[in-house]
This record gives sequence, structure tokens and C-alpha cells, in this order.
Amino acid sequence: MTTCPAGHDSGTTDYCDVCGTPIEPALSAVPAPPVVARSEGPCPECGAASTGRYCEDCGYDYTTGPAPQAAPEPVRPNAAPVTAPAWTAVVSADRAYHETVTSDIAFPPYCPDRAFPLTGATVRIGRRTASRGAPPEIDLAGPPEDSGVSHLHAVLLAGPDDTWALVDPGSTNGTFLNGGTDPVAVNTEHPVRAGDRIHLGAWTTITLRKD
Repeated sequence: MTTCPAGHDSGTTDYCDVCGTPIEPALSAVPAPPVVARSEGPCPECGAASTGRYCEDCGYDYTTGPAPQAAPEPVRPNAAPVTAPAWTAVVSADRAYHETVTSDIAFPPYCPDRAFPLTGATVRIGRRTASRGAPPEIDLAGPPEDSGVSHLHAVLLAGPDDTWALVDPGSTNGTFLNGGTDPVAVNTEHPVRAGDRIHLGAWTTITLRKD
């Protein structure tokens, strides 16, 4: 039998069959809150002393134990950094240029190419000397040495948007571009591009490359 809210004994469980009052279902039993365990002794994770449920140092839960570890984030390959193409000055012994120069300086029998990276705002071209301190960035002292090159013969200046300009500050024998017969104007910026050839001294040619 079920007792309705009015106190009648009812043979049905939804509505009282005496007075018709709805009969509410019995409330489910509410589980008692779990007993909070207290720590005894040092924390099993970090060894710190604690008197509560959680370790104050590492957060260890004395009731449920260590929390489940989160799945690690998937490892993504790092994208390759985007870098500007590198400029290089390649110094060569140029026989064709040597034949156009009126000079007593002989063409060297052996002179392998030399490569100099173009870095920084200013790249000096010349021949090092003890009296001038730091050597130029493109040092043509050799061996073999092209004595027609001034100690500070020319300068390459970095410009905006990865560009370069050539300046002759007043060399003794002049600086020429791309096989030209007239030297470049002194103390004037001359824009240069990859593939351009800078001629100086008696047999030296510098080819600009951009890789």
C-alpha cells in the first residue's frame, strides 16, 4: 500500500484511489559526502608535510591519490624560418680585365677564387695594413696580392629591401663596373645587383651573388 499526502491508504502509486491526490515518488537517498582524508606524514609525491586533504606544495589529493595526467600535446614540426637570400662577393683573378689595364703588374699564375659574405651595413674593399687598424671586410692583401688595389679602394653599402650600392671613396686607380671603360664617379652611390662585376686593381674582379 501507498500513503497519499492526505494520509489515505491507496492501492495505486500515482494518484490516491480515495481522494485523487497525486502521489509523489519517494525521493532517492542522497549519498553522504565522502569523508575527507587527512594526511599523515609527508606527501608521497613531493615529501612536504601537510595536514589537509591536499598537499600545499604539489596539490596531491590524499583522498583520491594523484590526479590523472593530461595527454601530452601533439608535437608539431617547427616551420623553417624565412630568411632573406644571402649575398656573397666572389673575388677572382680576371685575365680579360687585366688585358684592358695598362700596368706593369703581372697576372698571377695561380689565384683561386675567394668568397666573402656580405653582412652588416658597410663592407669595405681593400688591402689590410698595420697602420690602418682593422682589416677591410673584403681583404685583397693576398697572396697573391694585387698591388693596384688601394688600401681602402671601395665600399659596399647596404640599402633598404636587401639592396647594395657601390661607392669609390677616392681610390688611386679607380673602380669599374661590368666591363665599363670609365671608372665610377667618386663618392657617389652606384646601385649594384646580383651578377654585377666590380673591377679594380690590375686583375681583380668581384662578382656579386645572391643565393
